[in-house]
Amino acid sequence: MARLDERLDRVFDPRTAKVLAGALDLRTVGDLLHHYPRRYEKHGELTDMASLRDGEQVTVLAKIASCTTRRMQRKRGWVTEVRVTDGHGVLTLLFFQQRYLEAKLRPGQHGLFAGEVSTYGSRRQLVHPDYELIGAAEAGAELAAEYVDNLIPVYPASAKLPSWKIAKAIRTVLDTLDIADDPLPAEVRQRHGLSGLVEALHAIHRPVDETDMRRARHRLKWDEAFVLQTVLAQRRRAQDALPATPRIPRGGGLLEAFDARLPFTLTAGQREAGADITTALCRDHPMHRLLQGEVGSGKTVIAVRAMLQVVDDGGQAALLAPTEVLAQQHYRSIVELLGPLAHAGQLGGAEQATRVALVTGSQGARVRKETLRDVRFGDAGIVIGTHALLYDRAKDDERVEFFDLGLVVVDEQHRFGVEQRDALRGKARDSRPHLLVMTATPIPRTVAMTVFGDLDILTLTELPAGRVPIQTHVVPAAEKPHYLARTWARLREEVEKSGGQAYVVCPRIGGDASESNNSDTTEDPAESSSTDAGSGLAELDDSAAAARPPHAVLDTAAELSSGPLAGLRLRIMHGRMAADEKDAVMREFADGSVDVLVATTVVEVGVDVPNATAMVIMDADRFGVSQLHQLRGRVGRGAKPGLCLLVTDAPEGGKARERLDLVAATLDGFELSRIDLEQRGEGNVLGAAQAGRKKSLRLLTLLNDGKLIVDARQEATALVAADPGLASHPALAAAITALLDEEQAEFLEKA
Repeated sequence: MARLDERLDRVFDPRTAKVLAGALDLRTVGDLLHHYPRRYEKHGELTDMASLRDGEQVTVLAKIASCTTRRMQRKRGWVTEVRVTDGHGVLTLLFFQQRYLEAKLRPGQHGLFAGEVSTYGSRRQLVHPDYELIGAAEAGAELAAEYVDNLIPVYPASAKLPSWKIAKAIRTVLDTLDIADDPLPAEVRQRHGLSGLVEALHAIHRPVDETDMRRARHRLKWDEAFVLQTVLAQRRRAQDALPATPRIPRGGGLLEAFDARLPFTLTAGQREAGADITTALCRDHPMHRLLQGEVGSGKTVIAVRAMLQVVDDGGQAALLAPTEVLAQQHYRSIVELLGPLAHAGQLGGAEQATRVALVTGSQGARVRKETLRDVRFGDAGIVIGTHALLYDRAKDDERVEFFDLGLVVVDEQHRFGVEQRDALRGKARDSRPHLLVMTATPIPRTVAMTVFGDLDILTLTELPAGRVPIQTHVVPAAEKPHYLARTWARLREEVEKSGGQAYVVCPRIGGDASESNNSDTTEDPAESSSTDAGSGLAELDDSAAAARPPHAVLDTAAELSSGPLAGLRLRIMHGRMAADEKDAVMREFADGSVDVLVATTVVEVGVDVPNATAMVIMDADRFGVSQLHQLRGRVGRGAKPGLCLLVTDAPEGGKARERLDLVAATLDGFELSRIDLEQRGEGNVLGAAQAGRKKSLRLLTLLNDGKLIVDARQEATALVAADPGLASHPALAAAITALLDEEQAEFLEKA
């Protein structure tokens, strides 16, 4: 009898087990049985040939239309050419030096054919494909009967392992499968009308009909949701048991003084989120909140109020920003918001005040030592920094040590890896600090963790009063070059007639640096471990821009200053510039001394210049959905309307162009997050992996299974409350062990 944890090299011969492990990373019976069919074919309902794409490893069900053998013209030998059809399109199969196949592959037969799709001339073809005839004597009576009567599973396969060989291996273990205990408790199955695990595995691999298959998928989705929710419920329970210092609001303190000097009224959403955070900070276990809101919805003000509550109670707060530009921006804006409250012990400082410290990687040794001394002795209540906050230098007096770290605020949290966030929290002395993470456009993994209830969520949906919506338009430069000329004319109008300022964003720096260092997706060397798949260049898809180098800041600035924007005050900014030089440029742009800033994505997050009204994004198809939304959020932050123009060479009707049209159609960051999730997938919910790597979720999708996830969370929370260690649920505990390897378990502990 085969058990789920049994190794495949004990079930199959060494060669078969080696191929399963090497080609598809299937090492146990459980791995094999959870390698689900990608789709199902029906005998008589043939594959749509038009759906095939070059480079794909495919398995098609088709009918042989003809089979001929001829001599090759340029080489010695023979080629057998088989034409198969779905009744509409035709696919050519080529076999070299196998003349005997002409007698075997006869017209009228049906078969499964697997290989890599390629195109020669105008015909689509498979060269030396694997094949399995259906209904033929060669296939065997048992296989033929199964294909005739049932749905035919088509599995994700590889060049060495076609779909039907996977199906054969699965049939072998299904026939001897032994599952002594179901990981999904009987009472849960009964409440939700779910089948048993053995029944579900049989039905998903050998379904009688579509109803049988759908019922199996529903049960197996429950497995994924319930096991994961149980892990997260255990983690929430463990987190609640950790000690944290309560941070109690103090009357007549910094927070009250700050609220009194605010030049605007908080929105209802800001007040509600602030009240929730105030309550959470008073508890003796760590707060763990995700604050998500539109670009410009006022998340920073909420974070400052939380930090001041901690400072009032004698603690310190650290704000972690992904780039020096953003850290500098936060430092200036928070000091400005606090006014005299930020200058303790200084001329003009309030009687009750604190200090705001800035820690970045480019600081000189003297400034860094003085700043870290203020942090170490508690004189700086608010500490703002980049990755430099995380990593200590060799000298003792340059180590980052806090007097009493009570709150960690992470801005644009998807730009940091879990290990990096944990490194900062680890600098608290005796207890875990409270944690507040913020994001304007959650990337897929963030959305995944959100929907699965790993974080307590606060959402801001309102924009501050007076904020005017941003108009966004796609500029198809390749199809209509005069549109690009009009873009620059429009930018000049924005500056000269409306008195606004503008950004021009390029995906590359340019110049003599190597191509690998020519983009600005990160600035700090430590950022290379970031898990942000949403930032950086998007996959080129079908972009026509792939035929030329992407636009670069240095080249574009030179062309604009001597051409369509001649006479305007242009400056450049990119990640290769020194920190003080970038800061000087941003100061000039902020005070109105610069009309147009040509930059890379260093302006993506946090940069706040209210007079900036227009942005042109060159090669916009090279950016992800979330990044485009973040970039355009830099304009329209004042009383004047904002304009964002997405310049692209991507052809109409292609994926890249479709992505840009979607961004232009909505300003709703949460809708764009859903689109991003739909296009890129959830990634690995349990680990740092993003989309494109091995996923812990095979059937469950966040877009389609929201209710199931909520139901599973309720069931898992109740079960863990009654049985925290799962002593009465050994099968569930074993399923969690199988799901969580050591690295993933450590990830969850840090997350």
